[in-house]
Amino acid sequence: MDFKNAILEGIPNKLPAAKAYDPQINHAPKRKDILSPDEKKLALRNALRYFNKEHHKELLPEFRHELETYGRIYMYRLRPDYEMYARSISEYPGKCKQAKAIMLMIQNNLDPTVAQHPHELITYGGNGAVFQNWAQYRLVMKYLAEMTGEQTLVMNSGHPLGLFPSHKDAPRVVVTNGMMIPNYSKQDDWEKFNALGVTQYGQMTAGSYMYIGPQGIVHGTTITVLNALRKIAKNSPSFRGRGPGEGSVFVTSGLGGMSGAQPKAGNIAGCITVCAEVNPKAVHTRHTQGWVDEVVEDLDELTEKVNQAKAEGKAISFAYLGNVVDVWEKFDRENIHIDLGSDQTSLHNPWAGGYYPVDLTFEEANEMMSKDPEGFKDKVRESLRRQTEAINHHSKKGTYFFDYGNAFLLEASRAGAKIYKDEEGNFVSGTSAGEDREFAYPSYVQDIMGPMCFDYGFGPFRWVCASGKEEDLERTDEIAREVLEKLEKEAPEEIQQQMQDNIKWIEGARANKLVVGSQARILYADAEGRIEIARAFNKAIEKGEIGPVILGRDHHDVSGTDSPYRETSNIYDGSRYTADMAIQNVIGDSFRGATWVSIHNGGGVGWGEVINGGFGMVLEGNKESERRLSSMLFWDVNNGIARRSWARNHGALFAIKRAMQAEPLLKVTIPNMVDDLLLDN
Repeated sequence: MDFKNAILEGIPNKLPAAKAYDPQINHAPKRKDILSPDEKKLALRNALRYFNKEHHKELLPEFRHELETYGRIYMYRLRPDYEMYARSISEYPGKCKQAKAIMLMIQNNLDPTVAQHPHELITYGGNGAVFQNWAQYRLVMKYLAEMTGEQTLVMNSGHPLGLFPSHKDAPRVVVTNGMMIPNYSKQDDWEKFNALGVTQYGQMTAGSYMYIGPQGIVHGTTITVLNALRKIAKNSPSFRGRGPGEGSVFVTSGLGGMSGAQPKAGNIAGCITVCAEVNPKAVHTRHTQGWVDEVVEDLDELTEKVNQAKAEGKAISFAYLGNVVDVWEKFDRENIHIDLGSDQTSLHNPWAGGYYPVDLTFEEANEMMSKDPEGFKDKVRESLRRQTEAINHHSKKGTYFFDYGNAFLLEASRAGAKIYKDEEGNFVSGTSAGEDREFAYPSYVQDIMGPMCFDYGFGPFRWVCASGKEEDLERTDEIAREVLEKLEKEAPEEIQQQMQDNIKWIEGARANKLVVGSQARILYADAEGRIEIARAFNKAIEKGEIGPVILGRDHHDVSGTDSPYRETSNIYDGSRYTADMAIQNVIGDSFRGATWVSIHNGGGVGWGEVINGGFGMVLEGNKESERRLSSMLFWDVNNGIARRSWARNHGALFAIKRAMQAEPLLKVTIPNMVDDLLLDN
C-alpha cells in the first residue's frame, strides 16, 4: 500500500501483524504500576473502543501485556510501516492545504531523528507526547486527509473527538492536553489518568505539533548562555579580554530532546561546555548528529581535556557519559573553576526517567523506578541534595548558577536540599518553594530572558518550509535577515542588542548545521519583526519564489505561558501563579486567524506547575494569509507585554507604549507607580 492510501486507511479493518519490540530504538522507561485491578480493566476497555468488536479477543492479551510490561498501552501493532518523517506538503493526501501542513508537522514530531522515544510517540522531555497510542495517530491523519476548509478537528489529549462544522476563518485543529480539574494535577494523577488512556502530557511543542528538533531550543540556549557570559565576564577569573566565552567553562546535564541543544549553544557562544548524560543512546545520537564535539567516559580524562581547553581558550563541547553529580564533585576536588552552571534534566518528571540519581547505573535506575518507586524517589532526593551541595561549593568560588526552567530548584527544595540562603548568606534548606521565599539561585528568566527579551516582546518565532526544499529555507533565511537589518536601523537603543544578536544568528544558521528533521528555522523577534518577516514570506510565496510556509513559536514565549518558576518568574506583583494570560492568548489566537491552536497543562516544568498555549499558521501567499498574520501575530505578542507592563516591568512598559504609538486601536491600562517611601513609612 502506498503512503497516501495508508493515510486514508486510518485504523485498518484487517489488523496488521503484531510488531516485534525494537531494542535499537530509544524507548521510554517503564511507567510505574499505579492502577488497581478494576482500573486496569477500564484501561483495556478504553483502548479496545478504537477497534471493531471482532478484533477485541485478539488484541486484549496484547494490550494487557503492554500495560503490564510498559505501564501504558501504546498499540505498537498499529505503528505504520512507512518511514516516519516530514514529507513535502504535496505528498500528503487531502482536500485542504492547511490540513496537509499539520500532517507534515505531526510526522516531523515523530521522526526518529527528532523524537526522543518515537515508538512511544514521545517527542521530548521523557513524557512529552504527540498522541497516547498509534490508533490515535492513524485516526488523526485520516481525519486531516478528509478535512475541508470549513471543518475543525477537536483534539482531547491525543484523542481525536472528531471533525466538526466550522468556517474558513476558524482554526482547522483545536488541541488541549492534560487540562485537568485543578485538584487532580499531582504527579501521580498524570501516571494514573495517562495509564487509563484519558489524558496525556503534551509538553509544549510536542502535543501541539510544533517541535522542530533541538534547533528550537539552541537559539534560546545560545542567547541565555551568551548573555550570562556577558553578565559575569568582568568578574570571571576565566575572562581574558578576548570575548566573554573564551576560556570559560559551562557545566550542565541532559542530552535528550530539549537539553540536547546545550553543547551546540555553548559552541556558538564560544565557551567550553561539559554536558553529562547517563543514557548512552542519547549521547551517541547527539555526537553522530554533530551537536557535541567529543564523548568522554573517564573523569580524569575529562578533567585533563577541560584544563587543556581552558589554557587554549578553545570553544569545545564534551559529552560526559555519566552522572553530572560526579562532575560537580570532581571539579570541586580538582579546583576547576566553573563560570556557568545549570541543569537541564527533565526534573518536571523526576520519578519516571526525567532525572537519574548518582551511584546507580542507567539500567539499575530504570529497573528501580518501576519495581521500587518509593525507593527510587529516595535515591533521587538524595542525589539532588548531593548535587546541590556540590553546586553550593562552586558558587562560593564564584560560579554563576541558574535554573534553566527544568524545575531543578523546585525539586531540589522539595528534596530538602540547601537551596535557600538565610539572612547571613548561609545556604539552608526549606520545607517548600512557597511564595514567601526566594531560592538562592535565579531562574534564567528572572536574570536574563525575562528582562532582556520577554519584557521587550522578543521570543522564539519559528517557521517551516512546507516544500521540504533546502533552497526554500535558504531563501527564507535571506528574507528574514534583510527584514531584521532594515528594522535594526530604526530600532531604539533598548532593543539594539537583541536585533544584532538575531542578525548574527540568522547569518550563521546554515554554517551551524541546525536542521534536524523538517526544513525549519527559529529566531527571536518581537511583534514588529514577526509580522514583517511573515509578510515578506507571504509575498515571496505569492511570487512563486518559495512554497508554503508554516509559522509557529515555542510556547516558551512572551505571552503563551504562565509558569511561576520559569516564563513568568520575573513578574513580581503576585500574579505569577495565575494563568489568565495563557488562556487569553490561545482564545485570542483562535479568532484572529491561527490555523491551529493548543493549550496544555504541564509543559517544561511539570504537570500542575504551568499552563501553556501555542499556535500554528500556514502562509499560502494570498490576501487571507496577509490579513490573518497581521491580526494574530500582533495580539500573540502584545497580550503578554500588556500583562508584564501591568506588573510594572520596566522593559514591558517601554514596549507597550511603543506598540500603542504604532497601533492607534491598541489601548492598554498602564499602572501608576507607588512611592516606596510612602509604603515604608
